Amino acid sequence: MRRTEIERLLPAVYQRAAGGGPLAALLDVMEGMHEPVERRLAAVEDLVAPYRAPDAFLPYLLSWLAMDHLGRSLPPGRRRDLAARAGELARARGTAAGLCALLGTVTGVGGFAVDEPADRPFHIVVRVPEAARDQLPLIRMAVALEKPAAVTVDIA
Repeated sequence: MRRTEIERLLPAVYQRAAGGGPLAALLDVMEGMHEPVERRLAAVEDLVAPYRAPDAFLPYLLSWLAMDHLGRSLPPGRRRDLAARAGELARARGTAAGLCALLGTVTGVGGFAVDEPADRPFHIVVRVPEAARDQLPLIRMAVALEKPAAVTVDIA
């Protein structure tokens, strides 16, 4: 808030005396104290924008999006991708396509497939692309956390 804006909030008698002296100095100090807060408020949307939020804020942002259980072990870039796709992933949660999209997001590798064998109800087989084989612990954790509770799984 600029000094002139602060002055307009004062009673008329103080507005007339604001031209110099201690009141003018106080108004200058008040303007200086408002400036950092106003700068931060002007950029508040950066806190909730996945690709502009500070790294330290990403875990909190993921908790808002109910994705913190997956984002803890991810590097910042993939955390940002997870936060950016959270709505889409939530809509597809519990489906084969949703699981493939989630695995592609957390690993950074596409090409996952989920098969549902006809002879084994409530069982899925997750097919992992060769490029993601080095991330099997992350894949197992993500599948265990995101598959429906009554479903058994093989990761191939």
